[in-house]
Amino acid sequence: MASTNEKRQAHELLDQLNAGQLAAIVHLLQVMTSPLSRSLASAAVEEEEITPETTAAIDRSRASLTRGEGISHQEILREFGSDK
Repeated sequence: MASTNEKRQAHELLDQLNAGQLAAIVHLLQVMTSPLSRSLASAAVEEEEITPETTAAIDRSRASLTRGEGISHQEILREFGSDK
């Protein structure tokens, strides 16, 4: 738990923020205190072995991009109806 001094300092800093900044901080605090966020933050990292098949697929993908066969970000946005 935060000490009284830390809470007081947080309140003083919050008082200095404009409305937009305060809204962003509120959103951040909501995310930080949600049960899902706490669960994800404490979850163990699972290492997965990269198989020879996965390595080959990655190599093929990189070669395809080098040949210019990739799809641009703008094309994807257009495909899904968002060209912003």
